[in-house]
Amino acid sequence: MSVLAPARELLPGRDDYDFRPPVLRADLLAGVTVGVVALPLALAFGVSSGAGPAAGLATAVVAGIVAAVFGGSPVQVSGPTGAMAVVLAPIVAVHGASSVAVVAVLAGLVVLVSGIARLGRLVAYLPWPVVEGFTVGIACIIFLQQVPSSVGATAPPGKNPLLAAVAAVTHAATGATAAWSIAVVALVAVLMLGLPKLHRGTPASLVAVTVATVAAEILHAPLPRIGSLPSVLAPALPSVTPGAIRDLAGAVVAVAALAAIESLLSARVAATMTRGGPPVGPTRPDRELVGQGIASIASGLFGGMPATGAIARTAVNVRSGARTRFSAITHALVILAVIYAASGLVSRIPLAALAGVLMVTSFRMVSLATIREVVRASRASAITFGATALVTIAADLILAVEIGLLVAAFFALRHLAGAAHAQREPVPGPATAGDEHIAVFRFEGAMFWGASERLLSEIAGAVAADDIDIVVLRLSGLHTLDATGAKALGDTIEELEAGGVTVLVKVVRHHHRHLLSATGALGKLRHGNHLFTTLEDALTHARSHMRRADRAQ
Repeated sequence: MSVLAPARELLPGRDDYDFRPPVLRADLLAGVTVGVVALPLALAFGVSSGAGPAAGLATAVVAGIVAAVFGGSPVQVSGPTGAMAVVLAPIVAVHGASSVAVVAVLAGLVVLVSGIARLGRLVAYLPWPVVEGFTVGIACIIFLQQVPSSVGATAPPGKNPLLAAVAAVTHAATGATAAWSIAVVALVAVLMLGLPKLHRGTPASLVAVTVATVAAEILHAPLPRIGSLPSVLAPALPSVTPGAIRDLAGAVVAVAALAAIESLLSARVAATMTRGGPPVGPTRPDRELVGQGIASIASGLFGGMPATGAIARTAVNVRSGARTRFSAITHALVILAVIYAASGLVSRIPLAALAGVLMVTSFRMVSLATIREVVRASRASAITFGATALVTIAADLILAVEIGLLVAAFFALRHLAGAAHAQREPVPGPATAGDEHIAVFRFEGAMFWGASERLLSEIAGAVAADDIDIVVLRLSGLHTLDATGAKALGDTIEELEAGGVTVLVKVVRHHHRHLLSATGALGKLRHGNHLFTTLEDALTHARSHMRRADRAQ
């Protein structure tokens, strides 16, 4: 029974749902609302990724249902996202659209194994400036990716979004297509930004796309359209060969990392939003990874994209009153109904209308208030934020997270090293002859590779300058000690002893004593009885040394 208990935490259960009428009504209403919001986004992200609008719809339906059932968040909504579209675009450019399903299946397996291995809590180690920089960078890329469509141009596959946007604007066509594209983008933006001010519950993106499509049809606008869509959703096994696995290995790791990070961050945001409201149940990070892994596998088997938790749609779900997973399932069923009932109408949507939706979405992803908070928090957070955002735009999302973590780690270690110190203290107790030749140093903070050399060189300098014969090292205040710090401490003891200075060590924490013994630091003491448990005993021994030295003279 105890062996099976951990496994049950990763699997669906009866308590995932609440079919009491009030809760059921709230979930149905929230699900329909999110479905209406998600439909144009699913189409837009599918087109933006290069996989096509059908792949976006398949992901929204299949991954939306599977992640809702197996995921770890009661109110998370999953499907295609802007960040995933950004990562997939260069993969499609190099390996073709057929590679997306293969990547979805393989990356899903990686995320699934990560959940089983209980790696879900690692997202808690992502620093806030890295997360915000990553989000701003993604928003900029999503906007830049839409610039070519907004001016009636086609971006070269695989080209950097910034360079492609500049080239599209520089060489924008001056004909009717460019003018119509700009007009449609402007119309969609005005409606999406203005309609919520008139009525907060209006599905602005859907209304904007509908109006733009109807206007384009009535006026016979010469605009590129989405094109034909499948009228049914059917499984299609991707061709997974050893050669494909080898060629796509790097892409699979990047997609899996992004899927895990974005899904866990979205689930964490959802948990924060539900605090103080009706109870919706706990969020389980490991189960969330399992659910997202299964969702990506299922999506790939239906020709879809890798799935992640969608922060914006999850936020709409929570604000609409969602209480259980049934709301996310309902959202996917709404999109499925569109596939079967209105695929012909959807095929006439202008690509410029979807570009307008994503441009407005990218603006909404950026919070100026949050950016100000990050930048004003400290110079370290500002630099970490900026580096993450710039690398995201200029290079690669996963590389951006890695660079952000390195920058954050550098500043954290620098702060930790600066906070560590070895404070020289007056010799306590009534002064006795010879105390002027005894130095007591109290270590506090962390003695690791970033701080040990500075601390110990300061001790050696103070001993040489003040004609010290006995040094008492108080190590009980050390919270952190690594192998480099222990080795440096041993070298300092050896150097002082070789110079005729007796070293006494007071109170080594149990978990530090093993490290000091393993590195040979304690073995550098002149005698084994030079390790003490109290400062009083150490000082008594030091003063006896001084009296013997005086008698010897």
